[in-house]
Amino acid sequence: MATLKLLSFVLSLLFILNLTTSQGLYLGFYSKTCPDAEYIALNVVKQFVYKDPTLAAPLLRMHFHDCFVRGCDGSVLLDSTKKNQAEKAAIPNLTLRGFNVIDAIKSAIEKKCPGVVSCADILSLATRDSVHMIGGAFWEVPTGRRDGRVSRSSEALNEIPSPFDDIYKLKKRFSGKGLNVKDLAVLSGGHTIGIGHCFIIQNRLYNFTGKGDTDPSLDPFYAAQLKKKCKPGNNMKTVVEMDPGSSKTFDKSYYNVVSKRRGLFQSDAALLNDVDTKSYVLSQSYSNNGFTFAHDFAQSMVKMGHIGVLTGKKGEIRKKCSFVN
Repeated sequence: MATLKLLSFVLSLLFILNLTTSQGLYLGFYSKTCPDAEYIALNVVKQFVYKDPTLAAPLLRMHFHDCFVRGCDGSVLLDSTKKNQAEKAAIPNLTLRGFNVIDAIKSAIEKKCPGVVSCADILSLATRDSVHMIGGAFWEVPTGRRDGRVSRSSEALNEIPSPFDDIYKLKKRFSGKGLNVKDLAVLSGGHTIGIGHCFIIQNRLYNFTGKGDTDPSLDPFYAAQLKKKCKPGNNMKTVVEMDPGSSKTFDKSYYNVVSKRRGLFQSDAALLNDVDTKSYVLSQSYSNNGFTFAHDFAQSMVKMGHIGVLTGKKGEIRKKCSFVN
């Protein structure tokens, strides 16, 4: 077992080194220009997540949503202006939170190293640290991203995977970002933490085909439980756990939930409609060892963190994460 773990670690390292060589990111990018950057980011994240462990889920979601629109360039952090509706204003991002964590990290780093560390890198680091703090995998974050200057709500609406997507749409969205079917299954495991809003599953519970019915792919017992919480006409404030009983701990129990047809969203249930994604769900559901998922999640997060990055002289280093310079 020790040999297999060592081999897995070596392969992961080679995987990361290959990505960093090809796209301009590398470990320790700020080692000379701001050597305390990652330490400062970690300390700020600790201050927030120790007080509120539920912040890990929205930070992970924010990073995911950022990378799927124009790449991992911090564009999700920009505020709207009179002339432009930013990504924040798009429906998939209306329930995002944790922007204050990113702003606090940026402010602390700017005091030490003004104009050096990008908001895009800060978001990547904060996501890793918050997930690790609640029991999730740790992964090395190659840095060197620069911040984008463009943020459009229309692009967020079109690019971010939807909770209503079927397996075909999900595979197409992921492949369009250079992510494969395994990445889809693995990154979906991020739903092991956090909450879902009742308004998103209203039709799935009460009017799936327009005839007042419930989605037949949803376990009837679980559907009955959800209906007790999610009454018809619920507003955006009513929420339920994505992974009931384990929504504050990053583990592989999400796959147990999905295998029992209790995935909250249609996109969760969709994982059972493809041979490869279903195989991964079942393998994690029956496994007694969470090492494989932790390893896979770390690898897929590093891979996702390279989507469409701006490096070199592209983009900018924002002074404040919510505004372009």
